[in-house]
Amino acid sequence: MTLLLAQISDLHLDGTDRATRRATRVMDYLRALPRPVDALLVTGDIADHGEEAEYEQAAAILAAPFPVLTCPGNHDVRPAYRKALLRRPPGPGPVNQVHHIAGTAILMCDSTIPGHDEGRLDPETLAWMHATLDGLAPDAPALIAFHQPPVELHHPLPDSARLQEPEALAALLHAHPQVVAVLTGHAHTAAASTFAGRPLIVGPAVTWTLRLPWEGDRPADREQPPGLAFHILDDDLRLTTHYRVVLPA
Repeated sequence: MTLLLAQISDLHLDGTDRATRRATRVMDYLRALPRPVDALLVTGDIADHGEEAEYEQAAAILAAPFPVLTCPGNHDVRPAYRKALLRRPPGPGPVNQVHHIAGTAILMCDSTIPGHDEGRLDPETLAWMHATLDGLAPDAPALIAFHQPPVELHHPLPDSARLQEPEALAALLHAHPQVVAVLTGHAHTAAASTFAGRPLIVGPAVTWTLRLPWEGDRPADREQPPGLAFHILDDDLRLTTHYRVVLPA
């Protein structure tokens, strides 16, 4: 049941050549892998302004021979995201989807609060997560992905806009031991921590990398190459993560 996933985050596609080149470079790398991944997770901030044209561009760039699973971030706008990226009727409610990949349920959850940078799993989303996990076979593993990390990462920028009311997520995890790990984005830095006794993995950003306090005062390092993560879930349900940067060809 070994599962191979890739994760990218924070593309911030805005129609500029820079954003387009960086996202295209990462997708070209993934499409050229000798062994294709089982799925790609894109954990939010796909568009920079939440405009339909940005999601049209994202749909073209993210097209791949493997499943591409997405969730929104604080820069994304739900109606345009639904219409232009998911090809569904536009609507203002949370965008939650479950995908079953190689025996694993992957919950792509909407942690956004429209108009705010911080996140929250609202009652509708939490009810959907509980119902989805309750409906799984007892031995079926699950991964939960959303945008804002639920813990401090020791940088004032992401820590000022992390997931609010994380105790609701902790209660959900305690009630559902089949959840193997939580995957997020938002912070623009590759990071690993724990939350409620589970691995918490933060995917790196495509657009720019967070410069940590001991690396300098300016938070945005725009010279670092775009990053991605590979997650391997093995037969023992142990998650192993490898990080990569993608240099120009």
